[in-house]
Amino acid sequence: MSIEIHNLSFSYGSRTALKGINLTLQEGCFNALLGPNGAGKSTLYALLTRLYALQSGEIIIAGRSIAQHPAEVMRKLGVVFQQSTLDLDLTVAQNLYYHAALHGIPKRLATPRITTELERFGLSERLHDKVRSLNGGHRRRVEIARALLHQPTILLLDEPSVGLDPSTRTSLNHHIRQLCQQEQLTVLWATHLIEEVEEDDPVTILHQGKILASDSVSQLCMQHNIANLSDLFQTLTGQKDTGEQP
Repeated sequence: MSIEIHNLSFSYGSRTALKGINLTLQEGCFNALLGPNGAGKSTLYALLTRLYALQSGEIIIAGRSIAQHPAEVMRKLGVVFQQSTLDLDLTVAQNLYYHAALHGIPKRLATPRITTELERFGLSERLHDKVRSLNGGHRRRVEIARALLHQPTILLLDEPSVGLDPSTRTSLNHHIRQLCQQEQLTVLWATHLIEEVEEDDPVTILHQGKILASDSVSQLCMQHNIANLSDLFQTLTGQKDTGEQP
């Protein structure tokens, strides 16, 4: 199951955030969306998750139009937004059971799924701890476990490593890659950090609302005769890094 985006544009009043986006994710693997803050990544995620209504263009998820089959499409998606949406004053278990109930999953099915996901992320012992007591990395893992409870085929993560230390970022990135291998999940990982993207990853470079390049890192570097992704990004965008926009 994958995502296809055709001629997608979006504006906030007179300010254009996305301009004619065309993109197809590679199925069952880790797809990276690389761009600086302000490139349009979060706007794209808001459209993919129906937080924003389409203005122009089309989004096809798992073979279905997001406009024509919204409920069916949303069941295919697991989402981790940039800003945490966990209830800090509830326990890990309460957050997860609440999410399961929203998806119509009865407790008898939710319990083994919660157990499986928390074991996967090494959080079984934190089941009855309040989320407020968890560090940033553990909170992120709980959010990902929550996003997987309804067994989606596609996982969207918008800057999931923001605010985490380098070691935790690396660990989280590794866990998501393992999920791709073990569960054949199609993942779209949005980031402004070049080091989170590996040589064999399909990567899409988004800058000022436009896609500048989309292919595997190795293929793009070969096409442009450039040694690495960092130099490629600088060549395509004119920026030395993917930090804050000037």
